Amino acid sequence: MGADIIGEYEIEYAGIQLHDAPGWAAHVAIYGPSHNPMHRNIIFADQRVLVETVFDSQQAAEDEAHKVALSMLANP
Repeated sequence: MGADIIGEYEIEYAGIQLHDAPGWAAHVAIYGPSHNPMHRNIIFADQRVLVETVFDSQQAAEDEAHKVALSMLANP
């Protein structure tokens, strides 16, 4: 699982191994600014993105998930 801070937002992206088929799925979560450092303000809850795509490796899924998260922040 990877994580980045872009401006006020924290993104998490991951490649999750599928249980019902061979391959990996891309997952993204985005958190926004919060006044409480012990609380995360969920902007986009952790979920699968690119749902029609199954990746051959965890790294490929993470790379694509990261791209999706960046595009979501660029085009709110």
